[in-house]
Amino acid sequence: MPLAPKTRLGPYEILSPLGAGGMGAVYKAADTRLGRTVAIKILNREHIARFELEARAIAALNHPHICTLYDVGPDYLVL
Repeated sequence: MPLAPKTRLGPYEILSPLGAGGMGAVYKAADTRLGRTVAIKILNREHIARFELEARAIAALNHPHICTLYDVGPDYLVL
């Protein structure tokens, strides 16, 4: 189910969709606590089992040209 602009996920406010694929959708969002723009990847329900694996893989990376994991929700990643 697509998220509309102004939808809130905790402290994050959806601004616009960025793209969608087989595992889920990615949205541009505002982090209202820290005043920064983030990307939120929302996973489709059928891919929740892979969620923890993906979160751990991203968190293990540290490079200026690779995304940084800022937060994890029950079915979303904040990058």
